[in-house]
Amino acid sequence: MKPNTPFLVVIPARLASTRLPNKPLADIAGKPMVVRVAERALMSGASRVVIAVDDQSIFDACKAHGLDVMLTSKDHPTGTDRLSEVVSKLNLQDDEIIVNVQGDEPLIPPDLITDVAQTLSQHPQASIATTALAIHDLAEVNNPNVVKVVMNQSHQALYFSRSAIPFSRNPEQHQAQCYRHIGMYAYRASFLKKFSQLPPAPIEEAEALEQLRALWHGHAIQVLLTDEAPPPGVDTTEDLERVRQVFNALGKS
Repeated sequence: MKPNTPFLVVIPARLASTRLPNKPLADIAGKPMVVRVAERALMSGASRVVIAVDDQSIFDACKAHGLDVMLTSKDHPTGTDRLSEVVSKLNLQDDEIIVNVQGDEPLIPPDLITDVAQTLSQHPQASIATTALAIHDLAEVNNPNVVKVVMNQSHQALYFSRSAIPFSRNPEQHQAQCYRHIGMYAYRASFLKKFSQLPPAPIEEAEALEQLRALWHGHAIQVLLTDEAPPPGVDTTEDLERVRQVFNALGKS
């Protein structure tokens, strides 16, 4: 898919991981996981894909595969702060669009990367674009590990929560549609330049959801509704084995 508006992809990759040590370098069918993620991102039509790393070992692995990689600070509290450093070092213009692709999603659909970038491009009033999916399972609605989003009629985010929102006070008469937030983001460079100076918001700290900082400070988040959730990322050894099996099957086919 050829994108209408140029955009960059930045892949933050941090060596430390409590559940899966050295996660970005985990082997998947002969290549480090972060390299597999970058290969998917390059299929999106992005004008540039930059891997933002915090350790020389990841830097060297990416360079060995001919990828565009940048060594960034080890001290960033969030991946968004790491993106802000990249924006500063690349001296990007305020209106440039940057898609944040997590370094542990080697099966991310390239079209989804493209679509979230174009969504932000088509909504100039928004600082951020993200994605969501309708929920049809009540257990998922009530699961605090599944983040929900409520939108207005223009599909701008009103609030994100781990709780069941909107709450159906009388479900027998009206069962509200809930939407699961999918954590892929496109940002305007102008927002990323400001992000690290924005103080954390009380609602952000209460929910442990970083995107609430943007809403708290008055930044609009446009939500793209998608019909299918992307494959889950890699957080555990079990996740890693599942992804390895997928790539092995693809190699055999």
